[in-house]
Amino acid sequence: MVPVGSGTLTYVKSITFDCADALVVARFWAAALGGELDEDATAEKAYIEAPGWGGPNLWFQRVPEPSVAKNRMHFDLRAPGGDVPAEVARLSSLGATVVTPGELTVMADPEGNIFCVES
Repeated sequence: MVPVGSGTLTYVKSITFDCADALVVARFWAAALGGELDEDATAEKAYIEAPGWGGPNLWFQRVPEPSVAKNRMHFDLRAPGGDVPAEVARLSSLGATVVTPGELTVMADPEGNIFCVES
């Protein structure tokens, strides 16, 4: 890959989810990714610091309007050991639902945010 820019890079500090209940969605993603839910988390706002996987932090904020369409950006999660069915079962037990099963399984978190699980 060839770097683009002047040498000073911008990085992703956090990814923000708009939610009806920030605490519900944050609890799901903290359990799914192994992150630490901030002790001051509420239904209004919640924060998860990235665990050892080194990704960006996750912010969750309550917004008044509902989601009206499919999210245009989503996570692709790699199933540990390539075991997609086991990871789908684990995420389902945390509150996710299967949207489209398969080798690349499309799922939704408790508020319907789409993500994929693959080997």
